[in-house]
Amino acid sequence: MTKCVSILGSTGSIGRQTLEVVEQLPVRVAALTAGGNVARMAEQCRKFRPELAVMATPEAAQQLRDALGNQSIRILSGMEGLLAAAEHERADTVVTAVVGMLGLKPTLAAIRKKKRIALANKETLVCAGSLVMQAAREYGAEIIPVDSEHSAIFQCLMGCRDKREIRRLILTCSGGPFFGKTPEELRTVTKNDALKHPNWKMGHKITIDCATLMNKGLEVIEAMHLYGMPLSQVDVVIHRQSIVHSLVEFRDGAMLAQLGVPDMRVPIRLALTYPARQTNPAAGLDLLSCGPLTFDRPDPESFPCLALAREAAERGGNTCAVMNGANEAAVALFLQDAIGFYDVPRLVRRAMDTVPFAAQPELEEILSSDAAARSAVLNAV
Repeated sequence: MTKCVSILGSTGSIGRQTLEVVEQLPVRVAALTAGGNVARMAEQCRKFRPELAVMATPEAAQQLRDALGNQSIRILSGMEGLLAAAEHERADTVVTAVVGMLGLKPTLAAIRKKKRIALANKETLVCAGSLVMQAAREYGAEIIPVDSEHSAIFQCLMGCRDKREIRRLILTCSGGPFFGKTPEELRTVTKNDALKHPNWKMGHKITIDCATLMNKGLEVIEAMHLYGMPLSQVDVVIHRQSIVHSLVEFRDGAMLAQLGVPDMRVPIRLALTYPARQTNPAAGLDLLSCGPLTFDRPDPESFPCLALAREAAERGGNTCAVMNGANEAAVALFLQDAIGFYDVPRLVRRAMDTVPFAAQPELEEILSSDAAARSAVLNAV
């Protein structure tokens, strides 16, 4: 069980919920990192008294120093600070809750220090899954998923003696705010429409990814790396209620599913306390009031991003890094009202077709592929 934690991305949705869980456990906070939200970071520092606090820029770091006054908290900025938080000697667990490729280097740094990784950053495994999993094996670092879907599969596989017994991993997907809509209806949807997720409260980027179903495509790639499964054995079903968080089908036809209320604090708690399960003061799932549970197929015509992610996984090499980088850039433009909803998959497709392929990329090639994909999107716009 975790005794001391570093939280990368403490002011975001997952970071804040992690701190809520930490308050209920005998867990200390070694380090907190954030982007530019100085006020929230100052509040967290006063409450949790970390040894290290990190902001994205030197300017934000100075603002934090001014806000905290004479408190004895070391304050750093940028990648140097992120790496220091990930490697903090007192932290036995690192929660990686930063968004995007920013999480890759700190995650690898924490792995090399043999930390437990409570993984909430999809891009780390999507872009460099082979490198990350190889490093985890080499250094003996645990990777425990925080995403509700991957936590569900992790729990369903706790008693699995041999992964050859697995027929399929089945990721559930709420369908986002646009379930059932046709391509014609989706051409005119806005950023505000896309941010109205029916079941979860999350950051803007992941919420848009849920609306396009790219989020589920990223999770397919994550599952391949986390559980060593081929693409052909990872499926997706639409489950509007977000009660069944994912399932595992075994070769004898039996299925195991993990059910629960849609509350990210549940998988966060497990990632911190594993292999134990600590008492959760929040209300659990009431089967008598949760209503009927339904399952549907994803619509590839209305939501092409899922197919693009599967295609990237099939190609391998640097294609997943290209796909992910292009998606991050396109989603940022969509959030700025600079492009339309279907421009996101169009720009991802363009980057996948134009950025040169590398069959066995090392870390620097992955980072350069990400940068090239972002440039391809901006140049196209």
